[in-house]
Amino acid sequence: MRSSQQKATVRLDRKGRGGKSVTVIEGLQIPQKEREALLKQLKAKLGTGGTVKESCLEIQGDHCDAVMAALEKLGYRTKRSGG
Repeated sequence: MRSSQQKATVRLDRKGRGGKSVTVIEGLQIPQKEREALLKQLKAKLGTGGTVKESCLEIQGDHCDAVMAALEKLGYRTKRSGG
């Protein structure tokens, strides 16, 4: 599936993280290697840490707007979830 056909859902989450917020990216149907490469690219751009959990990407801190802009530049369709 090409990136232009994929919808990425971006949301802010604090549950179970000791009050710290993380930006969660869900809905990407890409192989594990590409997912890790995308995460590395986003972490470098934002200057923050992150991890791959199951099929989600988690980036430390509230970076929803920046993540959405970066994903749209790469050709993904993004949607914001939550507040």
